Amino acid sequence: MRQLPIADPGVPDHRSPTRYLWWVARGQARTLLGGMTFGILWMAAQAFIPAILGRAIDEGIAGQDGERLLRWTALLFVVGVVQAAAGIMRHRFAVTNWLTAAYRTVQVVTRKSAELGATLPKHLATGEVVSVGAGDLSYIGNLMEISARFAGAIVAFAVVASILLSSSTALGLVVLIGVPVMLFALGPMLRPLHRRQSAQREAVGELNSLGSDIVAGLRVLRGIGGEDSFSQRYRRESQEVRQAGVRVAGIQSVLDAAQVLLPGVFVVLVVGLGAHFALHGQLSAGSLVAFYGYATFLVLPLRTATEFANQLMRGLVAARRVIRVLALQPDITEPTAPVRLPERGDLVDPISGVRARDGLFTAIVSAEPDSYGPLADRLGRYDDSSEVRYGGVTLASATRADVRERILVSDTGSQLFTGTLRSELDPEGRRTDDELTAAIRTASAEDVLVALTDGLDSEVEEKGRSFSGGQRQRLVLVRALLADPSVLVLVEPTSAVDAHTEARIADRLRDHRSGRTTVVLTASPLLLDHVDEVIFVAAGRVAASGKHRDLLASEPQYRRTVTRQIEEEEAVR
Repeated sequence: MRQLPIADPGVPDHRSPTRYLWWVARGQARTLLGGMTFGILWMAAQAFIPAILGRAIDEGIAGQDGERLLRWTALLFVVGVVQAAAGIMRHRFAVTNWLTAAYRTVQVVTRKSAELGATLPKHLATGEVVSVGAGDLSYIGNLMEISARFAGAIVAFAVVASILLSSSTALGLVVLIGVPVMLFALGPMLRPLHRRQSAQREAVGELNSLGSDIVAGLRVLRGIGGEDSFSQRYRRESQEVRQAGVRVAGIQSVLDAAQVLLPGVFVVLVVGLGAHFALHGQLSAGSLVAFYGYATFLVLPLRTATEFANQLMRGLVAARRVIRVLALQPDITEPTAPVRLPERGDLVDPISGVRARDGLFTAIVSAEPDSYGPLADRLGRYDDSSEVRYGGVTLASATRADVRERILVSDTGSQLFTGTLRSELDPEGRRTDDELTAAIRTASAEDVLVALTDGLDSEVEEKGRSFSGGQRQRLVLVRALLADPSVLVLVEPTSAVDAHTEARIADRLRDHRSGRTTVVLTASPLLLDHVDEVIFVAAGRVAASGKHRDLLASEPQYRRTVTRQIEEEEAVR
């Protein structure tokens, strides 16, 4: 059995859902073939059991031959052992196939998400990506898992058909024709099931996106009294998801019922014909028992075939969502002839006229708060359309790795992940405990560390759910400080903390980053009073620059912007 996750999942074929599923299957061809081999052996062994029973009845019981009865009984035991062993191995390969398909899908989607970076949320809602991990990968895994049983079902059907034809041509033809007819009868239900499943998956993705948006903006919603409005919207869309699920369950229940009813009718037909032939001397008692056993046994491969068709539909729906992520291309392209960025220099944005001077603590205040995100994207080269320069060299002419090494952007969307607090703050393990302590003090996060039983070795829950919003924000700031880039761009780094904590951070941040360039995009007066220079941006262009107190006295629009920030913070708090 292979180790998971695999070292290199490969390059997926995302031209269509079918091609992606085929790519997944090719990547685990050995385990799929292993699963199919044991699936065939497992189901073929079951297919021979009715024939052995029939021969034992005819030759051993009816013929009153104890030796032959013992011989057929021994053969039945051997076939049973083979079936049991093959069943165990088939199951082991089934689990491996499921896990391999699921892991490869997670790996390629995660790798693509990391490659896309800021491009991903621009084109896909959070719920779309969440739905891949929450359900789609299991459908792809289920399809790989059932492939082995489906192969066994096909071989078992062929074995049974050949045995039946050799025993009774009429009954053999009934089975050969009847089973495909039943499969064809179930076919019309698969297409509407596929449509309803697709609609349900879309509804689930939209609901996940709405839930993520509500959680992310809960603090703001409370401040403006919008909780009830979004709560009603969430309930409304939740009911739509429920109704979509009911519609899927409705046709799924009909399909499941048909999978029981049609084989049952078929068994009655085969047994009735077999009994008729036995009464007229055309079949022996053992052959009749064998035919009954085969008619009953064929329910298994029939249901396996319909289940395969069902899982194939689900797999195609899931693969379509996966390739929607894989087909995206980063907004940022690597230069053909990259230039190395200098160690130091001014960071200049020609679009807005912003110049963050080398080694200074600079604040950018915008009259339009919504412009902070686009401006930070340009400064960190998350937007490839700008001509931002660092030390006279355009960021677009350098590799992304070089830009990320020099310039770090930490915004309000930064997240914490599962792991120890130490690994969260210092992922590469390069910092000493003294450096960690210094950064924690600068971010005024000592209280977070004191509250944890194991200190830096305490486990952090997913997304830092055990921390408050202010604690998460300060830990994100600690992580950014420990990265120690040449240029640190912070977007609203203290928006979720109280005034006293913010004052301590503002007082300590300048000293911690002394001699290196730090850019803070904020309108918080507590931070603005500690920076070397404030750059005021209005209508997308620099309108004024200078010290915070000087701008308050000389720029009415700047004063209104900062005052509005204070009023909004008081309303939220």
